[in-house]
Amino acid sequence: MAKATKKQALGRGLSALLKDPENDIKSVEDKNADKVVGNIIELDINSIEVNPFQPRTSFNDETLQELATSIKEIGVIQPITVRKLDFDKYQLVSGERRYRASKLIGLKTIPAYIRIANDQESLTMALVENIQRQDLDPIEISLSYQRLIDEINLTQEQLSDRVGKKRSTIANYLRLLKLDPILQTGIRDGFISMGHGRALVNVEDTKQQLDIYEKIISNSLSVRNTEQLVRSLHNKEENSVPEKTENKMPHYIAKGIKDFATYFGAKIDVKVSGNGRGKLIIPFSSEEDFKRLKKLINSEE
Repeated sequence: MAKATKKQALGRGLSALLKDPENDIKSVEDKNADKVVGNIIELDINSIEVNPFQPRTSFNDETLQELATSIKEIGVIQPITVRKLDFDKYQLVSGERRYRASKLIGLKTIPAYIRIANDQESLTMALVENIQRQDLDPIEISLSYQRLIDEINLTQEQLSDRVGKKRSTIANYLRLLKLDPILQTGIRDGFISMGHGRALVNVEDTKQQLDIYEKIISNSLSVRNTEQLVRSLHNKEENSVPEKTENKMPHYIAKGIKDFATYFGAKIDVKVSGNGRGKLIIPFSSEEDFKRLKKLINSEE
């Protein structure tokens, strides 16, 4: 294994400081925090847990094994980043591949930068760090953006500022989550691109989405070909929609419908056919509302 750098050697001394409960660091204002936070420390690998906020959800076994072999030969060149949870307990912020590879070869310690961060900051750091490395697939990025919006209550505009991406870019990623799970898997596995996915989002019917997906795979359709296919589908649907002939509502219905609406406390919809027959449709918004309408009808019996 390669020799440790001067800073990493210093980190081995600082790691002993972290093992002392009398000097436990819980915030950046605590004693000795300036000696530890932001420095490279050799941490017990078993004191580190995986980050549940990690945007990356899949790891290639072959490349992970290659990284493990490299680490076995020359050591961990780039330290991981962790945040302190409790005494001698840490959570990964970034560097999960290095962490996993190090465990594969049985390393007892690993060089790490220590951060003091809350859950929101940890989620943001993990996301931004991974996006900047540009090794997440589009669906992982989409899910990460959605988590930031849901868990930290960010608007797309605020998220744009956090991650340094245009709002339109973020919106395009989020739209991919409207696709059928089979199509999302296709993007993750590289069968279709994000561009294909953006075109397919415009197809509302799931069966049609899957039919086009099969055509993309079997015919090796480009993104432009897919966009043309989707446009032709929309044009065909528009041309096949028959014109609706509206039946004029009789005067007695138009006059009496207001009484129904007032009685039921709801907007009553009326369907009238050409032979004088029709239907009254009474909407309800909940189980309680349905019971209220039922009580009104039963009271007239």
